[in-house]
Amino acid sequence: MDETVERRRFARAGWANVVGNIAKILVEGAAGLAFGSVALIADAAHSIADLVASVVVLVWGDSRFESADEDHPHGHARIEPLTALFVGTVLVLLGGNLFYESARGLVFGSDVVFSYLLIAALVFAMVDMYLVYWYTMRMNAEMNSTALRALAVDCLNDMYTTIAALVGVVGLALGFPVFDAVAGALVSLLVISQGVKIARENISYLAGEAAPESRQQEVRETLLAHPRAHGVHDLAVFYDGPVLEVEAHVEVDGDLSLKEAHDTESELMRAVERLDDVGDVHLHLDPSGLGEWKDAVDQGEHQPSQ
Repeated sequence: MDETVERRRFARAGWANVVGNIAKILVEGAAGLAFGSVALIADAAHSIADLVASVVVLVWGDSRFESADEDHPHGHARIEPLTALFVGTVLVLLGGNLFYESARGLVFGSDVVFSYLLIAALVFAMVDMYLVYWYTMRMNAEMNSTALRALAVDCLNDMYTTIAALVGVVGLALGFPVFDAVAGALVSLLVISQGVKIARENISYLAGEAAPESRQQEVRETLLAHPRAHGVHDLAVFYDGPVLEVEAHVEVDGDLSLKEAHDTESELMRAVERLDDVGDVHLHLDPSGLGEWKDAVDQGEHQPSQ
C-alpha cells in the first residue's frame, strides 16, 4: 500500500477513536452523574483513558511513517509499540483506580437511582464502540499497525465492560443496588487484564524478542530454497519494533565470482524481504565447508589479527 494512503488511513482510524470515545464519555458520564451510577461513571472514566490513548496514537503514532534519518538509521518503527505500551499502561493504572472506587461502593453503599436512560446510554455506548472497532479494523486491514490494533482491541474491551455495567443497571432495576458496585468492580478487572495483555505484547517488541520458531523456520527454508545456498547458520530472527529483523550466514560455493556472490546475496535478501512482517535483512555469505573463524578460536587455535 502507498505510504500516503497508509498515512491517511491511520489518521482516519485515529480520529474515529477520538470522536467515538468523546461521544461515549459525554453520554455515559451525563447519565451516570445524573442518577449516581458507579458502573456508568466507571465505564465513562475508562473511556477518558481511551481518549487520551487515542490522541497519543493519533499524534505520536504518526511517527511510524517517518523515513530513516541520521539519528534513526532503522527508521521510527519502534515508536509504534511504545505508543501501544502507553495505551496498556494507562489502562492498568485506571483499572486499579476504578477497582478502588467500586470497593468503596460495596463497603459504604451508594445512592444510585434507576432510570431507563441508564440503559439507553449503555446501549448507545455499545453500538458506538462496535462501529469504532469495525472502522479501525477496516483501516488497519493492510497496515497491521500494533497501535491501531491495540485501540481496536480496547474497543472490544469497552463493549465487554459496558455489558458488565448493563448487568449492574439491570440488577438495580430489580431492586439490588449493590449490583451497580459489583459491575463497577468487574469493569475495572477487565480493564486491568486487557491493559496487561497489551503492555506485555509490546514490551516484547521493544525488547527485541526472538520470533516464534515457526517464523525462524520459514526464514531458514526461504534461504535454503535458493539453488546456490548449501546451508544456513547463525540465523537470528527477532523483533525490531513491530517488524522482524533477520541476520544469517548463508553457505555458498567458494568458487563463485564476486559478481555471482553479490547477485546471490541480493536474490536471497529480496526473497526474505517478501515474507510477511520482515523489515531489515542482513546476510553474510560464507564458503561452504570452511567453518567459522570464531569456532577455531573456541577450539584453542590462533585468533586472526584485527
